Amino acid sequence: MKSFEEIFELLRSQKKKRLVAAWGVDDHTISAVYQAIKKGIVDGILVGKQQQILSVCHEEGIDPATFTIINIEDELSAIARAVEMVRNGEGDILMKGQCSTDKYMRAILNKEKGLLPPKAVLSHVSVLTHPNYHKFIILSDIAVIPAPDLNQKTAMTRYLVNTAHALGIPKPKVAFVAATEQMLPGMPACVDAAILSKMVDRNQITGCVADGPMALDVCLSAEAVAIKKLQSPVAGDVDCMLFPNIESANVMYKSLSQLSPESQQAAIVVGASAPCVLSSRADSTNTKLNSIALAAVTAK
Repeated sequence: MKSFEEIFELLRSQKKKRLVAAWGVDDHTISAVYQAIKKGIVDGILVGKQQQILSVCHEEGIDPATFTIINIEDELSAIARAVEMVRNGEGDILMKGQCSTDKYMRAILNKEKGLLPPKAVLSHVSVLTHPNYHKFIILSDIAVIPAPDLNQKTAMTRYLVNTAHALGIPKPKVAFVAATEQMLPGMPACVDAAILSKMVDRNQITGCVADGPMALDVCLSAEAVAIKKLQSPVAGDVDCMLFPNIESANVMYKSLSQLSPESQQAAIVVGASAPCVLSSRADSTNTKLNSIALAAVTAK
């Protein structure tokens, strides 16, 4: 698949997943869930203050009967209830509503009542389209792990590969991004990239082909690859990009979304027992809709 519309088409042919929106009381969340329901890709449950939900539905011209509404007046209690529903199998997807990311993540990470399996690594995967690139760009991690170590990067790589497989990419090309494609021992990002590449070569990480370190230009530009005379099975045609830290990944994601209005984005938290939609409160309804679709196509 190369577009979000293709994801919608696939989901319409499958059994609908159940989405639970934690503190789903704002217009962007409610509108996105409504559109997802109308597209036939999920069933939607809104957990939050019922009167606020009804008011938004009235303002947006949305029939509140489209949703299952669970009335909980308190924000933290609503988040906890939404997580509990997913944990108990009453929902397949968790979605962040108007609540802050730290409250949302604390509920997911709660050792007794959260969604994180023992010893699992929680990470973040984004999927983007851009008019100047010919397919999806799948990247990690813009929002959860600030400075991943090698073990975390190994888990993150597997999450990228799993996401690519869910999008119908059988053998994704993974780039381990650094400031250069040269192997410079003094740069930790280069060292980790080289180790990860060798782990892929030796089937310690399976289901993909990979290379690194790779600078951003040779990840995405066949012309840059030709100029630099780089020999690589990945360069110029990447599906997945693992960034060395949260700053570089976040800047990449926001540069594409802010400077290219034609681009589209989706974002989810992975590694939990169910996919968790994590988009910014400032993200558009369209981004949240795309994120719902990404969560649905990756949900088991």
